[in-house]
Amino acid sequence: PFSNLPASCWSRLHPVNMLNSYNVKFHHSKALTSPYPGSHIERSQVPEDKVGWLTEWKEYNPVEYTAKSVLARPNWADPQINDEGFSPKFNERDGEVERKSLNGLYMVENGRPRNPAGRTGLTGRGLLGRWGPNHAADPIVTRWKRDGSGNKVAHPVSGKNILQFVAIKRRDCGEWAIPGGMVDPGEKITATLKREFEEEALNSLQKSPEEKAKLEKQLQELFSQEHFVVYRGYVDDPRNTDNAWMETEAVNYHDETGETMDNLPLEAGDDAGVVKWIDISEKLELYASHSYFIKLVTEKRGAHWSEDPGSECHK
Repeated sequence: PFSNLPASCWSRLHPVNMLNSYNVKFHHSKALTSPYPGSHIERSQVPEDKVGWLTEWKEYNPVEYTAKSVLARPNWADPQINDEGFSPKFNERDGEVERKSLNGLYMVENGRPRNPAGRTGLTGRGLLGRWGPNHAADPIVTRWKRDGSGNKVAHPVSGKNILQFVAIKRRDCGEWAIPGGMVDPGEKITATLKREFEEEALNSLQKSPEEKAKLEKQLQELFSQEHFVVYRGYVDDPRNTDNAWMETEAVNYHDETGETMDNLPLEAGDDAGVVKWIDISEKLELYASHSYFIKLVTEKRGAHWSEDPGSECHK
């Protein structure tokens, strides 16, 4: 999808879309930041020209780190790679666990999968449960901003209608984000998208069975309509390591009239500290690669993104 973009746009595109299937090397930046989330661990410094695995670097000596919460073997985490009886089937579906990458085959060295985006300065799994790809789903629920009379609100500079999306403020880092989460073993992506939205934006885990059934019925209307797959693939995430990384499927569910979501009471739950509708623009600073996903939605919907017409790159 990005092959016919003008060269001037490449610098503005988020690194996450630079897929190897287009002979453009991966880049990542958030996956190189220190300290590692939830710790005092500093990554080994990786110069930009040494990120790619094709660049030989014999002196590379990354730090090994897997969080105690992962080593405690919760049900969402793999054992250590050398544990007896653990022989994961990488690059394929391994029982209920999906170890295939959305970006194609990845290398496995000394029994450990290798991050397709390159070196991160850290080996092990950090906070991630799975060796190799850790699959998430990000539901982007949108509506048009409307005035008191119900008319769409256009941005005074760009003249384009303003889109809003349901955002949560993450408890772990305080950043605004799409209310997504991890795909459970054996779970379909469509089920994850709906479940995560219910848990994080509607606090469904704390609802009575009757309240939950009512939410389910209303949400079904939104989640069963036509939707737009915004992105599928590797995510530049601060939790990534050389051996474990985040991948996601971001999907836009759009409430054109606003009537479906008007009747759903937003309430922060699970990993969310706050939840609310946020106006979309390029000024948003969001968690991981979420700003990039949101930008793609505005392009698809013809909504406002930037006050500078020159900053909009079109396919």
